Amino acid sequence: MAETSAISKIDTVIFDIGNVLYRWDLRRLFAKLIDDPEELDWFLAHVVTPEWHFQHDAGRAFADMVAERSREFPEYRDHITAYSERFPETIPGPVEGMLDLVQALAGRGVPLFAISNFGAESWAQFRPSAPIFGIFSDIVISGEEKLIKPDAAIFELALKRFDRRADQCLFIDDRRENIKAGQAVGLAGHHFKDSRQLERELKALGLL
Repeated sequence: MAETSAISKIDTVIFDIGNVLYRWDLRRLFAKLIDDPEELDWFLAHVVTPEWHFQHDAGRAFADMVAERSREFPEYRDHITAYSERFPETIPGPVEGMLDLVQALAGRGVPLFAISNFGAESWAQFRPSAPIFGIFSDIVISGEEKLIKPDAAIFELALKRFDRRADQCLFIDDRRENIKAGQAVGLAGHHFKDSRQLERELKALGLL
């Protein structure tokens, strides 16, 4: 059930995007560029890592990141450049069942929003391929705001922009630390595991 004491007030849903609505996997791109499995594992552990990528989510430009990393690993310059030019290839597709849930919520008139740790440039590359976001009222992208979850400031900014009270919103994220940060500003939280569990939650709240 929603991690809140006031579930009867919830009438709005705020989604995370990566690994909630759409899967994200750096390996998907770089497996096309590196044939040797051991080399691929090493590359993803030391060169283009999730932790390094998170700098882009926090607002750092692709150009700065790629130039710096290419100086550190000149033998992988082309691969590092591919990260910035072919980012949508790290996104295999929607999480099973999730876009149907979004459509179902929209069909019931539930206001939909998103707060995502996503780089501004990578979002610009990916967004045109995902028309589902056209039914969202607003989306806060960390790289555009230079604020990143679990910083409370990104939740406060989002609530102001969405014109919503925290206690009327269900926030869905796959990372426990983000759920806790949302709860700290008053959001109800759902720690996402799969669409079936979320569907049960949404029905229990009367949103579906």
